[in-house]
Amino acid sequence: MKRYDQVAQTLTQRIEQGQYRIGDRLPSVRLLCRELGVSISTVQEAYRRLEALGLVEARPRSGYYVQPRPTPNVLPKVSRPAQRPLDVSQWDQVLELVARAPQEDRLVMLGRGIPDLTAASLRPLLRQLATLHRHAAAHALNYDSLQGSLELRRQVARLADKSGCLLHPDDILVTTGCQEALSLALRTLTEPGDVVAVDSPSFYGTMQILKAQKLKALEIPTDPRTGISLEAMELALEQWPIKAIQITPTCNNPLGYTMPEARKRALVALAQRFDVAIVEDDIYGDLSYDTPRPPTLKSFDDDGRVLLCSAFSKTLVPGLRVGWMAPGRYRDQVLHMKYVSTGASATLPQLAVAEFVRHGHYERHLREMVRQYRQHRDIMIDWVTRHFPPGTGVSYPQGGFLLWIELPDSIDCVRLKERLVGEGLHITPGSLFSASGKFRHCLRLNYAAAMTPAVEAAIRRVGEAVAELMPSPA
Repeated sequence: MKRYDQVAQTLTQRIEQGQYRIGDRLPSVRLLCRELGVSISTVQEAYRRLEALGLVEARPRSGYYVQPRPTPNVLPKVSRPAQRPLDVSQWDQVLELVARAPQEDRLVMLGRGIPDLTAASLRPLLRQLATLHRHAAAHALNYDSLQGSLELRRQVARLADKSGCLLHPDDILVTTGCQEALSLALRTLTEPGDVVAVDSPSFYGTMQILKAQKLKALEIPTDPRTGISLEAMELALEQWPIKAIQITPTCNNPLGYTMPEARKRALVALAQRFDVAIVEDDIYGDLSYDTPRPPTLKSFDDDGRVLLCSAFSKTLVPGLRVGWMAPGRYRDQVLHMKYVSTGASATLPQLAVAEFVRHGHYERHLREMVRQYRQHRDIMIDWVTRHFPPGTGVSYPQGGFLLWIELPDSIDCVRLKERLVGEGLHITPGSLFSASGKFRHCLRLNYAAAMTPAVEAAIRRVGEAVAELMPSPA
């Protein structure tokens, strides 16, 4: 074996063993020369060969980096939900998930939708909160406007411009997280017994709003790359008295897809043709890996039928509970609904977030998080591919920090969760993301936090547990 082949093999082994992870900068040519006792030309040729194999990429004036893996070989299948409206179940499982404190029992929380709370780029927000608590003026301790802090609404309107929305601060209503925004929207649009069309799988928080309001969910077949089937949606609108469409079209939770722009336009046009409102959940939209940020459905809305809902819970921190919505033509009804349910949202968190955004910290934080989450996605997909049984379906998120895993139909992820909790690991079964408990053979994983050896060991153990539950070959 030639010397440059030996160097290339050494680097390949280090990458495969995780010493150099996806996105990491590899040692410089001169450093490798000293470490391995070879010439500059030998190392350069080794790097050229690894580059030709797609394992590393050369960046001008920066060096060599471990190349992200390609799209997973096996994606989850297009969903095949029931073709009729259903009552929502699964509340007991959702309660078990959300009632557990993240630090409880020292579990490794692999399934919760929590962003990285240790990022250095959050420090200005923490300083702002501390300053407000020390020197809070009377207005910061009092109720703010029912509609929310004017300064925060100004900053939200400025940020919304990046997604194609031309919003005035008066178009925006501050809420206690995105969950309240979604609840206000659906309560405004519907009466008990009404039918709401949703993507499938769909965020379990929204599903439980439907349950609480005694609404029926009509799940629409959904592609893990392009989103809901517009053809199936049109057939559903023709067949059923659908009062609203609820969808997460950008950086979807849990599949991670972003609907192509043309399909977003077509969905809004479809809603206009059938005179149906759309409740758009855009809570992960600012964490898109694409540049520029993809447009919202709201950006194509010219008659106020799209109620855009979002929050800073996934981009910053969930504990502040700062959300917002742009309810379009339904603004007055939503405002009344908020008054009779929660009243004005907490003032201090609104002021802190407004200052964080106004001084440019938010954009800098997003850039860092998008870079980190994209790298973590590739690492997590690599780990799942290595440690889970062959043929496992893996999503390829276009933003956010959540991965959807599809296992063989024989695997019961509720049973898998119960087994792993006893070992200090916590996953989220896919059955939470369906009205009827479908997707029991699927699970959701979080890749927001640091990709440490302990996390890889946890993923390896989940893969082993899956293999243990698989039926033995005949």
